[in-house]
Amino acid sequence: MAPPVTELTDRARDIFRAVVDGYVESGMPVGSKTIAAASGLNLSPASIRGVMQELEELGLLASPHTSAGRIPTERGLRLFVDGMMQALEPSAEERAAIEARAGHHGPVEEALAATTAALSGLSACAGLVMVPKREVPLRSIGFIGLSATQAMAVLVSEDGSVENRVIALPAGMTPSALIEAGNYMTATLAGLTLGEARARIERQLAADRHALDGAARALVEAGLVVWSEDDARRPVLIVRGQGRLIDAAAAADLERLRDLLDDLEGKQEIAQLLDSARAGDATRIFIGAENKLFALSGSSVIARPFRGPGGRVVGVVGVIGPTRLNYARVVPMVDFTAATLARLMG
Repeated sequence: MAPPVTELTDRARDIFRAVVDGYVESGMPVGSKTIAAASGLNLSPASIRGVMQELEELGLLASPHTSAGRIPTERGLRLFVDGMMQALEPSAEERAAIEARAGHHGPVEEALAATTAALSGLSACAGLVMVPKREVPLRSIGFIGLSATQAMAVLVSEDGSVENRVIALPAGMTPSALIEAGNYMTATLAGLTLGEARARIERQLAADRHALDGAARALVEAGLVVWSEDDARRPVLIVRGQGRLIDAAAAADLERLRDLLDDLEGKQEIAQLLDSARAGDATRIFIGAENKLFALSGSSVIARPFRGPGGRVVGVVGVIGPTRLNYARVVPMVDFTAATLARLMG
């Protein structure tokens, strides 16, 4: 574990902060001459090197073999975030950009995606948001024949959102059976959520085996299977701005960058990580190997839950990027985005 901040001398804290600030700004090791010239500490490079060596022995700084400068370790970054960081509140322009995207008209998933994209752009990270798939009341389901063996199931919700799925057609399906199956499902599910409609259709088909002819009945049951499988793939995870992770510093370490992009492809693992941030109200910060998912890519995640009606946690929003994130700037930005999404979901 890193030593408490209070155990560091004022000089050590000042030099450590200068290394962190320089590394966050450039992504490069910070040397004693740079600190002596820019920090205003009135110390010689030799004195600064001595303190940097002490900080390295404490496990707070590391010296890459290619440079005489130092970078903060993950342990050091944790010390900085927990005990030294001075938060920088989002500017009026940044707040306005996030709120404008959250006000996006249309299905809530589109507003979430737009807000996440705004957070990604402002933080120069990949933006993440995870929410349960909403149980929106349904308006209709129809089936459109595509070929002799396939049809498209079209589900329309009361909020105007439309979802399409291609399904296999049972043998013997006719155009009239497609219409019959769609009419039956619409009459059964209108005004209900998908879960409620599925339960009602199953009960009705079990109670009245003559409600539909064989082909139409098989199509209804096939549609139920498709929508049930989709419904089970919860929660919804939206990732925006992966390209922002590719900067000059990241490109210099192609292996780490490849590992990070692979992590983002593993959305199930990312969802599990975000789900661990659902408990409580505080922002969670995962730095590098503190989470096994990012042990190889050396990445950090900042995540905060947001609440909906009744104060219930309905999702988690955050960012993922290299460990050299500007935590002082990005943490408050994630906090503000979470508060904005809570208003959206309320």
